[in-house]
Amino acid sequence: MWRMAELCLRGFLQRLRGSGELLVWRDEVDIRYGVSRILKEHDGGPAILFESVKGHELRVVGNVVSKRDRLMAATGASSDVELYKKLLDACSNPLRTKPSSDGAFMEVELSSLKELPILIHYEGDGGPYITSGIVVARDPETDFQNASFHRMMVIDDKRLVLRIVPRHLYRIYEKYRSAGKDAPVAVMIGCHPAVMLAAASSPPYGVSELHVANRLLGGRLETAMLPEVGLEVERWCEVVLVGRLLRGEIHDEGPFVDITGTYDIVRKQPVMAVDRILVRSDAMYQALLPAGSEHRVLMGFFREALIWSYTSRVAEVKAVRLTKGGCGWLHCVISIRKATEGDGKNVILAAFAAHPSLKMVVVVDDDIDVDDPSDVEWAVATRFQADRDLVVIGRVRGSSLDPSADQRTLLTTKMGIDATRTLTKPSHHFERARIPS
Repeated sequence: MWRMAELCLRGFLQRLRGSGELLVWRDEVDIRYGVSRILKEHDGGPAILFESVKGHELRVVGNVVSKRDRLMAATGASSDVELYKKLLDACSNPLRTKPSSDGAFMEVELSSLKELPILIHYEGDGGPYITSGIVVARDPETDFQNASFHRMMVIDDKRLVLRIVPRHLYRIYEKYRSAGKDAPVAVMIGCHPAVMLAAASSPPYGVSELHVANRLLGGRLETAMLPEVGLEVERWCEVVLVGRLLRGEIHDEGPFVDITGTYDIVRKQPVMAVDRILVRSDAMYQALLPAGSEHRVLMGFFREALIWSYTSRVAEVKAVRLTKGGCGWLHCVISIRKATEGDGKNVILAAFAAHPSLKMVVVVDDDIDVDDPSDVEWAVATRFQADRDLVVIGRVRGSSLDPSADQRTLLTTKMGIDATRTLTKPSHHFERARIPS
């Protein structure tokens, strides 16, 4: 039995238990809708550890970082802006790890994916889906190792179909495929939140996300090398799948509920052959609820950091928020301290440049709470004029996740709303009345 490490999923859950943010669920639950229903009912609340999963020995844990302050706790940051800075610095200045030859996940080897409590989340899902899996692959030419989240639908006991967008993993896969080879891969399930945040980010090609996580953790991330595939993984993660992306096999992937809460389209995608399933002796399987708060927090935080960085070059930015109603991806509210007319529009354009999937940006003054939709709407109602303050950009690249856009060409129309006070009128015209104490 391996000792408890501080910088792993278990160590983080122990911290949540100590602060009353871990709910232990002892009643038996079903992987078909049962776990996802409970995660949905507690979305944005405590992390949940399911001790009794029908038909499975492994426990299930979910909603681990369903609040942004847990990312801060995991990385030692005290505010959004501090973590934005830490994350962007880690992407620019990654810190190499020193992998060992052994890992806690090497204790037990399973024979089938069906031994893992892989969830069916929603009624229209194409099958059981691994949603917390971080895929690790190495560039065969440069030796760079990538780590990124990818949803994976179970085909059978030893095969998965992965959704791979045309980014870093796709580039590596194509290099192997062009050479007539399968791409060796590993999948990490159940990692420390800093590893999850790094894997959900998009540093430049050539920067390892594990090295980003190591920088976030001050050089304390422990990793292990898988000699059969030459890949490095978190030493303390709960489950590791070892296998190959097959060069000559694709399969229908989906339907799947993505971050918008709607079903993404079905596509032909690469197939992974799973050669080994390695787990800890008392392993926990990590579930990540599609379209839940944890999905939005992880997928959106790096984009918020980029938006903050880009917009801070053109105005004094106070807060950035990818909104819940905008699926944590498509809509953003930014508060600024306005200095000159035009600041709001410059911020809108900078935000679209930082995050091309953005569909709508609302810019408000720094007296508006970006987390309060009513406050934001009040700013639009009292400070915005459509003929003067509306920006519309038609037929530009957007997000494949927006069901109202053309999901194949990715063309959409974007809107910016400058809901800041005009400087041509005295500021007292826009101040809210107060009752003295």
